[in-house]
Amino acid sequence: MSWETRRAGGVEWWSRGIGWGGGVPGLRWRGGRVSALTYGQGLAFRAVGVRRCPGARGNPCPLEAAVSGRATGGRCPECARLDRAHSVAADTVADDPQPYRVYLAWFGPGMTKVGITAEARGEARLLEQGAVAFGWLGRGPLMAARRTEEVLRQALGVPDRVAYERKRAARHALPPAGDRAREVEELYGRARAVGGWTETLEPLEFAARDHAEVFGLDGLPRLDGTVTELVGGGVVTGRLLAAAGPDLHLLAPDGRCLVLDTRLMGGWILEAAGEGDGFSVPVTAAVPAAVSAQEGLF
Repeated sequence: MSWETRRAGGVEWWSRGIGWGGGVPGLRWRGGRVSALTYGQGLAFRAVGVRRCPGARGNPCPLEAAVSGRATGGRCPECARLDRAHSVAADTVADDPQPYRVYLAWFGPGMTKVGITAEARGEARLLEQGAVAFGWLGRGPLMAARRTEEVLRQALGVPDRVAYERKRAARHALPPAGDRAREVEELYGRARAVGGWTETLEPLEFAARDHAEVFGLDGLPRLDGTVTELVGGGVVTGRLLAAAGPDLHLLAPDGRCLVLDTRLMGGWILEAAGEGDGFSVPVTAAVPAAVSAQEGLF
């Protein structure tokens, strides 16, 4: 791999998962370092010691508390509360003066959602969620955007979130780009037909955007499984095929296509491993795409 994860000069490479700065994926580390990811590169690392809470909102955990290897949040209860207390998504912020946008996101056939994001963030929120295709619907104040999100969820019968196991399965059997765009456009048309919200938000012209190329999803093989947790001494090796949202799609040495949710990496100290060290972290079988189809609100 292109980054050296062994401790050097007293520096520990403490993972903070993946980031999408500048519209490209990169592994983030405590202290602000970022290691760029490129599709086709080899990854090989070992988790060291015990997973510890990385803190919240730029503040380190005062206790560096040990946390469960299976927790995608990876934070202790106190830091999790601090993070949520300042979250727009958690409905705890009401006075943010910056403009927001309402978006319609597509993750797979029949898997769409409506959401909001700060306009200044551009497409970052969609990349972080792994939206394969999306379109903007409207822009305006935070509370108007939030009300519109709720109204449309109820009127259109779409959720405000889609489970990650469903997203992962869908990425390995995507319909053509034109079909993806048409499904988003159809949802846009239905949303525009819902009355009331255009009185408080500025409607935006429809334009389909697609992230399949950015994520590297073209030609992915069948998904064989997902990593359930990292463990002390456990090794992950493979060739990076794609990255979408927090997920890395890897071709393991034994030929399996596996997904590693990088949220499981947060709080671990990682060191470089050799490609011959194998793949020795727990893996569960993938959820079949048919089972992952959206079943209304949840």
